[in-house]
Amino acid sequence: MPPLLLYLGITLVDLRTTERFRIISWIVLVPGIAAALCGVWPTAVFALLSVVTYVAVDSAWPQQYQAGLADFVLVALGGVLATLASAVRVRGERQMLHMRDIAETTRRTVLRPLPPHWAGLEHAGVYLASDVDARVGGDFYDIQPGLHGTRVLVGDVQGKGLGAVETAAALLGTFREAGYHEKDLATVAERLEIRIRRHRGHTTALGRNDGDRFATAVLLGFSEDAPGTVEVINFGHEPPLAVGPHGVRALPGGDGLPLGLGDLVDGGPPPLHRVPLDREETLLLVTDGVTEARDADGEFYPLVRELVRAVEADPGRAEPGRLVRRIRDGVLRHSGGHLGDDTTVFAIRRLPGEDPVRGRLQS
Repeated sequence: MPPLLLYLGITLVDLRTTERFRIISWIVLVPGIAAALCGVWPTAVFALLSVVTYVAVDSAWPQQYQAGLADFVLVALGGVLATLASAVRVRGERQMLHMRDIAETTRRTVLRPLPPHWAGLEHAGVYLASDVDARVGGDFYDIQPGLHGTRVLVGDVQGKGLGAVETAAALLGTFREAGYHEKDLATVAERLEIRIRRHRGHTTALGRNDGDRFATAVLLGFSEDAPGTVEVINFGHEPPLAVGPHGVRALPGGDGLPLGLGDLVDGGPPPLHRVPLDREETLLLVTDGVTEARDADGEFYPLVRELVRAVEADPGRAEPGRLVRRIRDGVLRHSGGHLGDDTTVFAIRRLPGEDPVRGRLQS
């Protein structure tokens, strides 16, 4: 529509004004505008239409008032260049869309979609990449039902780019297998530590300089034998928050080293904590993109304060979906929409009356 309106406007103005105001040569702008907005063939049609209209309108004037050959060459050459520019733009847009499809496929592979009410857990999650075009980064989360309980993993790989995505994918692959088969949560933790070391050794052998990459993570275990507790192993990550009608409390913090740094100390993985958890309580897990989000004055996002305020105003805010939306909107509002790091908010809660074993055996 914009190039068509411009075409009609230039033509009518040139025909309805005197010889002192000849603007028919401006019609060269029409294919130029079309090149920025339309496809190749519509741009070519506007270019041809501009040339034909220029000849027709210019010939309608007496010879002494005609724009002449020089302006004709300008309009014709402008049409050709506009058509070529449109072809380049369309090709670039197709390549960009293809890359976005690849990024989306990668994101869905790393952060696989989770069925609703999966493995006896009600869950909600949101992932916001700091690089909007990339749409995927080093944050990861997953729920794995298994033979010995449901396991949950939330983490953040140090660094950005494809190297962080590869590390996250490697950890998630190991978690999905170990979380299903292994009886002890501590064994799952050991398998994750071994996997990141093997991955780093492989990338180093390839000549890449990300051999010191590590990941903070929280590993949770829900067992049908202890419905009122949750097992927690924290690899230097933000402590999970239990949010319920009675308030907000923090679970054990990052008392262990991040994944990939376990060889710096003796004694194996971080300690396992068994923490009481009411059925009405929702576990909220976030990455540092939430806690380190800053406003214009450099102040960090007050996560706990916002949670306390939300629960006091409405105890129903503890429901996972509402909780995640509250934190997501709060972080974006606090930071003005400018995220300095990948941001993940993930919330889970036991489903009352669900048989978690049935869900686990389906995976």
